[in-house]
Amino acid sequence: MVKILLAEDVHMVRGALVALLELEPDLQVVASVDRGDLIVPSALETRPDVAVIDIDLPGTDGLSAAADLHERVPECRTLILTSLGRPGTLRRAMAARVSGFLLKDSPPSRLAQAVRSVAAGQRVIDPDLALSAWEARDNPLSPRETQVLRLAARGADTAEIADHLYLTQGTVRNYLTAIVDKLNARNRIDAIRIAEEAGWIP
Repeated sequence: MVKILLAEDVHMVRGALVALLELEPDLQVVASVDRGDLIVPSALETRPDVAVIDIDLPGTDGLSAAADLHERVPECRTLILTSLGRPGTLRRAMAARVSGFLLKDSPPSRLAQAVRSVAAGQRVIDPDLALSAWEARDNPLSPRETQVLRLAARGADTAEIADHLYLTQGTVRNYLTAIVDKLNARNRIDAIRIAEEAGWIP
């Protein structure tokens, strides 16, 4: 019997996933939580074999929780569920040492099989996402440019970015111009969109 911890913040989706997994005779959901910061405490209590984790969770995001889970409960393998089929997200998941990465629009039978495969020590990655990650280009931005764009993505204006990074406003404007040019973006907003989709500013 494979014991599962399920983390999903949308109650209806979580209920549907629990019901779906419980239909399988060899799978048992031993815990279900709606926040990322509840994953490790629940895992320490129930000792699941596999944690099925939504990537977007309140409290602690799914990838941070997965990395923490790997440290605190190393025998528990992780399967990330997401609607965000972005190559950069997959790279972050691999860095968090997750065992599987599955898109939410996968067929229901694929989830049960992915849980079994992950429990058996195999890696499971959505094939289309794996291909796009393989083909994705590396981040062309410098570390400082990435910092600037990350702050801009969080809503900081030029003066706030300058204060935070101890730069002049003119230097920040120069960085933003260079970023837009490097990403072949139309403007700052488009540059943020491109970088977020590529996973360069998580």
